[in-house]
Amino acid sequence: MNLKHHLAAAFLLLCASFAQADTVTAAGDPWPPFLDPEHAKQGVAVEIVAAALASQGHTLKFSFMPWQRALDGVKEGSIDILVGAWHTQEREAYLLFGESYLSNDLKFIKRKDDTFAYTGIDSLKGKTIGTVRGYGYGDAFEKANNFKKQEAAELMPSILKLVGGRIDLTLEDEVVARSLISKTQPDALDKLAFVDPPLSSNPLHIAAGQKNANKAKIIEAFNKGLAEIKGNGTLDEILSRNGLK
Repeated sequence: MNLKHHLAAAFLLLCASFAQADTVTAAGDPWPPFLDPEHAKQGVAVEIVAAALASQGHTLKFSFMPWQRALDGVKEGSIDILVGAWHTQEREAYLLFGESYLSNDLKFIKRKDDTFAYTGIDSLKGKTIGTVRGYGYGDAFEKANNFKKQEAAELMPSILKLVGGRIDLTLEDEVVARSLISKTQPDALDKLAFVDPPLSSNPLHIAAGQKNANKAKIIEAFNKGLAEIKGNGTLDEILSRNGLK
């Protein structure tokens, strides 16, 4: 067998090993109830993604870490996937997205005595808004320059700044925000209000780095698995058991 045949055989063996059974590494920051260190299966999103991949013979190994570290790891290829990512045009340059499996309503959070009403990006003029470093809030929000952003590594520092009057608004999926606040600063919930309409409704995806040699195979396995757990009732069972259906 010549070198060309050896290389072809090695490539086929690599593909076969992934197709049969492989560990897919994943990461994300605490984002309950979707990514939750206190959840028996590390969160609803982790449970769904693990079930989809398991149906195709793969094991998910998930680790909690700050969002920016998780994003950088996936971009560089040292971590296979982000379990929960929102799609933006900018992210297409370095991420390959799977089919969406949940949706998040991204809402502004204000102090309860604030009369602010969201009527579009123009209504944010002059505001100071707390954001999470590395999060994708949508192209219109990212490109706007009529307000100031104060970045933090996670949501709760912005919540404390909001309650203390040091910023005007922050934003997050309402289910996630209520869960985080109730666990860490429950008294703050009585001082805050969620603004309708939401900034956006964001489909939730897994995402692999464009530099990852297995990216297409991982995404294909997840997409096939997602269709399977939708069809056999596993997805509905997970959502119902976790109070999301």
